[in-house]
Amino acid sequence: MKTLARRAAVVAAAMAAVAGALTACTQTDHHDSAPASTSAGVSGVADWQGDKPTIVLVHGAWADAAGWTPVVAELQKAGFPVKAPPNPLRGLDSDAAYISDVLRQTTGPIILVGHSYGGAVITNAVAGNTQVKALVYIAAFAPDQGDSLASLNSSPQGKEIPAVPATPSSFPDTGGTGTELTIDPAQYPNVFLDNTVSPSQQRALAVEQRPLSLAAVTGVSGAPAWKNLPSWYLVAKQDRAIAPDLERFMATRAGAHTVEVAGPHLIMQTAPDAVTDLIEQAAVATRR
Repeated sequence: MKTLARRAAVVAAAMAAVAGALTACTQTDHHDSAPASTSAGVSGVADWQGDKPTIVLVHGAWADAAGWTPVVAELQKAGFPVKAPPNPLRGLDSDAAYISDVLRQTTGPIILVGHSYGGAVITNAVAGNTQVKALVYIAAFAPDQGDSLASLNSSPQGKEIPAVPATPSSFPDTGGTGTELTIDPAQYPNVFLDNTVSPSQQRALAVEQRPLSLAAVTGVSGAPAWKNLPSWYLVAKQDRAIAPDLERFMATRAGAHTVEVAGPHLIMQTAPDAVTDLIEQAAVATRR
């Protein structure tokens, strides 16, 4: 019991850090975007000759790959091959290694997309893979070397957002015991969604969430792939899981082509057209 109490104290400190965000800052290549229909499509996609790149979609914490379903449908309709692998959510290094293996098993050029914690994973998963042509961050962490999720969110420049209401519990971990975090299902919609998502779907997403290991919150990022690859970033303007000002800061630091979209953290559910647009823009811009 004392061991669990000590872990709970560590979790409390880490989650307090995750409650922070970064203050407003000057941003380049930034413009507002509403989740309007993309029926006209991104210029260059409809008349694309030859094979299109594979879009690899990496989900974040307290979610699974099904969160990408509306975006997958639109990308497939546009003729893009798509992969949406499970992100293990066990720790930054091991999760990045898993996604790196997925990339190595993918033929041809790749557009690599991450949401939330998935952004930290894709930042570390490229590891010199020349097939990856662009990174796309969707309301995501884009850490620099030495950053962790906790350190980014506890930056002194940040404005406070409510702490993610995550409850710690123990799980078996490589012969020992680890700590994983689960969001109170009753609070899940307040953190991740808005009232454009039906109550029944909100309840389903809340109970389908996958817990995040504490090691993923505190894990330190390596050299970021965005220093060597072009990147795109979508800021969710009503995000309550990652502060929008932190998203703007990370997008600016990465030199990302940036749009802002009205919507919550799970912006792929509420504005899939805008998310798909940005991914297609990255594909067209990096086409060889």
